Amino acid sequence: MKINTSKNMLKRLLILGVVIVFLLSTNAVRVLYLQVVRGEELSQKAESQQMADTEISAMRGTIYDAEGNVLAKSATVWNIYLDPKVVDLEILETDTAEQIAAKEKKSEERRNLIVDFFSELFEYDDEEKEKLLEKTKADNRYEIIEKKVENNVKEKISEFISENDLNCIGMEQTTKRYYPYDSLASTVIGFTGADDQGLSGLEAYYDEELTGVNGRVITAKDAFSNDIASEYETTVEATDGNSLVTTINQTVQYYLEKGLRDTLEQYQAKGAYGVIMNCNTGAVLAMASLPDYDCNDPYTLTYSKYINELKEVKDEEEKEAYQSTAIQNQWRNFTVSDTYVPGSVFKTFIACAALEENVVSLDTTYNCTGSIQVDKYKMNCHYHPGHGLQTFTQGLENSCNPFFITVGQKLGVHNYYKYFDAFGFTQTTGIDLLGEAEPQYYKEDQYGIVELSSASFGQTNSLTPIQVCTGLCAIANGGKLVKPYLVSSIVDAEGKTVSKTETTVVRQVISEETSEKVRQMMKSVVDNGTGKNGYVAGYSVGGKTGTSTKLGESAEGEGDKYIVSFAAIAPTDNPEIAMIIIVDEPNQDLGGGALCAPIAAEVIEESMSVLGIEPTYSEEELENVSDYAPNVVDQSLEDAKTTIEQYGLKAQVIGNGDKVLRQFPSSSSTIPKGGTLYLYTEDTDKKLTKVPDFTGLTVNEAKSLAKSNNLNIQVSGNDLTSGSVIAYRQSDDKSTEVEQGTVVTVYFKNTQSVLD
Repeated sequence: MKINTSKNMLKRLLILGVVIVFLLSTNAVRVLYLQVVRGEELSQKAESQQMADTEISAMRGTIYDAEGNVLAKSATVWNIYLDPKVVDLEILETDTAEQIAAKEKKSEERRNLIVDFFSELFEYDDEEKEKLLEKTKADNRYEIIEKKVENNVKEKISEFISENDLNCIGMEQTTKRYYPYDSLASTVIGFTGADDQGLSGLEAYYDEELTGVNGRVITAKDAFSNDIASEYETTVEATDGNSLVTTINQTVQYYLEKGLRDTLEQYQAKGAYGVIMNCNTGAVLAMASLPDYDCNDPYTLTYSKYINELKEVKDEEEKEAYQSTAIQNQWRNFTVSDTYVPGSVFKTFIACAALEENVVSLDTTYNCTGSIQVDKYKMNCHYHPGHGLQTFTQGLENSCNPFFITVGQKLGVHNYYKYFDAFGFTQTTGIDLLGEAEPQYYKEDQYGIVELSSASFGQTNSLTPIQVCTGLCAIANGGKLVKPYLVSSIVDAEGKTVSKTETTVVRQVISEETSEKVRQMMKSVVDNGTGKNGYVAGYSVGGKTGTSTKLGESAEGEGDKYIVSFAAIAPTDNPEIAMIIIVDEPNQDLGGGALCAPIAAEVIEESMSVLGIEPTYSEEELENVSDYAPNVVDQSLEDAKTTIEQYGLKAQVIGNGDKVLRQFPSSSSTIPKGGTLYLYTEDTDKKLTKVPDFTGLTVNEAKSLAKSNNLNIQVSGNDLTSGSVIAYRQSDDKSTEVEQGTVVTVYFKNTQSVLD
């Protein structure tokens, strides 16, 4: 019996030993598996629970204009987040039922306090309040309340957190993009998305250079996820992105956009576009494509035509589709991303080719009868009665189609195509913007006599405005084709230059002699031809008007749709700038001479001042030039009147004193010849008047209206004695209240226009 008991005991011990060995082996294998196979994974999980890794956003590089004005910059903002796990007070095992109830009540009060505060601060509606309430109950540790909150709002939130001891709300630093001038050069600069990535314009093209490298703050945490001592914190500083110095001149850009915008709105056009380049370097001084947008708010419509048309759409799906299309149109930079048929502006390039190849001279003549037969087609001149006998220069002045058809035929297909290619019209320019469109053109072997004839007066082929402006630069600068560019240099966060753009001469297209001849022909277009509205007092301006019919785009029963333009070079004796101004589908049949040339004239006048090019006035021009008012303050009234009379001005006395206490305009201001100086002889309030509307008036009518409103008028424009010259813009808006004697500049243009 004892033996059996001992045997059973031994057997049980053996089984127990085997079990223990098995369990120990299993644990050893488990430990080995966890350490070797999943060691790295588990280590990372443990580290993530013990360490907090916070990203420090790098500042995106700044974009400057050529004068150092900030066009786009980043600033520090904050994301506000919530830790729902910490909203409710912790319930302990030792808490009594009464204590638990009190904590739950307190937690509910905290939740409502948070929702009410943020709802009032950010003006939430009921739906948004409900969403925030749900976030306070979420089963995670991180819920965003608001993104990219600015400093003044962040300070209010910080005060709220501190006053209410709310450790459940946190703030993390990030950046936001700002555009100080809103829509200025918007289609050039572009904008960024929510992730600070460039989505269009320079922001997209130079996204890699502008984007910095984010930093990090790594902090140790205790078992309750609270930060512990700072000696356990590691910081890796962020590296800010590089900055761009552009070639854009803020002043020139402003006047270009102003002229385009006024014309766009007045004629409810489809679009208005312009490019202005330094013809010697290729630097783009200004570039605009309207309608445009506010870079700070790119998803909002800005053009009145789009806004009004959207109101007429009743179907919600159609409305959404229309709005989406309209917004994308506002983003589009037509000057680079779209092509158009240049029309008669292209005649300047034909003139270059013909003179360079000696198939014509400036003395070549042609008798225009109003049309020309080409194969089985009759091709008309825009002036159907015919221009009669003309020289080559007069042919350009009159924009005579038959004349240039005969010139193109003399050139022949091979020579025509040679210069078409040489001026850069068979390839993109390579400008530093995304989405440059490819030109649409006939290859050399596709030309017959009809195609060549049509192409010779600017039809058949489609080019981008930037191509046309680059070609104009070659005419202006002595024949060199230069590559256009928008960024002159890239600098790092320390201000050190990373790269600098040098002028790239692609090729010599024409000789300096031909360049000079065509510039003088273009000057005659402004002085005597279709481009008279491009005239600028004190400067020699060369220009060329253009019109192209948008074939196949007109609805049945409607008239033809046009795109009109004006090309300009200034000054023609020593060119600095070249430009192209385009108006797309205006609601009146007015050509580039009436719509585009006045814009060019205003921009040239401002550009010459910015570039430091002094005007040289003719004797006739001097009669209308303003001069500084004489200083007659503190003089006796009699002496003041004598001085004013010597300056060819008139005096208007305000008060009964015998000494001049104040004058207007002051001696630091200019006043036109024959203007009136207002003399205050008593200490009295300024005499005010309202500016009338001069729009549509002739020069004499405008002068009379200004006088009756106690204003001085500065007349600006060409051929001011013509009966077809009317006012189209004024420096001070109508109904503006100004001091008597204020000088209001009124701009006039010749309304006689051709669709050439």
